[in-house]
Formats: sequence, C-alpha cells, structure tokens
Amino acid sequence: MSLSTPWPSLDWQAPWFAPWRGIGEPALAALAGGASVPDAMNAVAPAGVPRFVSPDALPPDQAYESFVHDSRSVPSRDNLHDCFNAIVWCLYPDTKRQLNRWQAAAIARDGIAGRRGPLRDAITLFDENGAVFSAPPVLLDALRSRDWRALFITHRQAWQQARLWLFGHALVEKLAAPRKDITAHVLCAQQGLADIAQTDAWLLSTLDETLLSAKPFSPLPVLGVPGWWPVQDEAFYDDAKVFRPARPANFSPYDGSHPQPSQGSIKTTTPANLRNGAA
Repeated sequence: MSLSTPWPSLDWQAPWFAPWRGIGEPALAALAGGASVPDAMNAVAPAGVPRFVSPDALPPDQAYESFVHDSRSVPSRDNLHDCFNAIVWCLYPDTKRQLNRWQAAAIARDGIAGRRGPLRDAITLFDENGAVFSAPPVLLDALRSRDWRALFITHRQAWQQARLWLFGHALVEKLAAPRKDITAHVLCAQQGLADIAQTDAWLLSTLDETLLSAKPFSPLPVLGVPGWWPVQDEAFYDDAKVFRPARPANFSPYDGSHPQPSQGSIKTTTPANLRNGAA
C-alpha cells in the first residue's frame, strides 16, 4: 500500500496533462485514497496492457526490461515517476511494447555489463524524455534549425495546425512542477496526428532500430508551446539559457579544442532503484 506516499494534486486541465486525464485522474484519485500504483493502474488499464506488479516481483538476477518482456508485467514503485510510466503503457501500448522488445533483444544479445549501446541509450532517452511534434513543415524546419523566433513568433499562427504529444514519463513528471527550462527530446512527424492513438500508430510504423540509434531528436523547451506558459512575449523566447541556438555546423565537441558539451536544459531522468535502463 502507498498510505505514506504524499501524492500531488495535479491540474488535469493543464495542456500537458489534459490528454492523459482519462487514465491519470482516476489513477491519482485511487493513489490519494491509499491504493498502490500497481493496484490503481490495473484498475484503469485498458485490455491488452501488461499487468502492473510490485517491484518485489523483479528477480535480483534479471534485467528490468527482460523481466517486462518475459512476464508481460511491469514492476512499479509507489511514486509519481512509475505511475506516469504506467500511464504511458496505457496510452501508447504498441510503441512501449516495441521499445521493450528491442531492449530485451539487445540485452539477450549483448548482456547488461558496461555501456548500454546506442540503441538502448536512445530508447531510454525517448522513453524518459520524448515527445512527438506533429506540425506543418515550416514549424518542423524551424525546430530542426533551432530558429526559435521563426518557430514561436514569426509562424505562430501555424501552431493552430500543430500538436505536441508527450511520451516520456520523466518529462511529464517534471511538469508536475513546471519551470521554463523543461526540454523534451522531440521526434518530428507529419502534420495531422490528431490524438494519442494516431501518434502511437505513427511511432510504431516509423521507428526502427537504425533510426533510433541515430538519436534523431530535436530539443524543444515545452513551455514555449503557445498557451503553455502565462506570458510568452519576445523577452520570454530571447532567453538563450533555455532557447539555445544551434551549434555551428563545424562544431566538434570531442576534438580537444572545445569544451565538453553540456546538455543544458535537456535533462534526462534515470529511474532510481530499477536496474539496467528505462522504466
């Protein structure tokens, strides 16, 4: 039971939480009433989603991803991070299964010692902090080039045809206490993904191991999305500590002549106390 866990009161009308409300609001209400994360999430999960189980179900000698794949169950602690991970399983079941299949296969092939490798590293990054930006080409081009003025000011009207679909559970967890520098690792998609189900189908049909291993992500400070922050004037977007310019094309951070690159506002959260990778 999670009787001692202080569960936050979330604003489900916030634009980042609203698409998750149907699953998330009743789950958080159950948690506030004393249910565990596995019990609360199993009560609201749609058919076909893996069972959520106590973290004690994970054998000490088995990788987390392998256990999820083999048992079709997801060890979940009584915290907001694992609750949001469970919600993602409910909203994006096909993509989560595919990412887990690739992780489990990589572990079976390479083991868990040493570095994760490019594929597992990219999966962890997207699983924790990813989002999908479905938008007209003019916005996608501006994002890829980090032309923040074009993205948020010059072509602001084009956002009426754009949607940002959040996927990473650590990303959404951070938005429980929103701050300006929260930044997603974004995959760019064609215009017209109208809901999460379509986004799940797009991810399943688009992603492959080669594409993911290349980390085709663009950084997007999510509270720059029109309407996601109370005051979004030019001074807001001129903050170069958050809306960072693109590096020069010839920038090579590892050639010894430049400082080691900083992830800056792109923050990644690794699940604590769960072994070997993404939650």
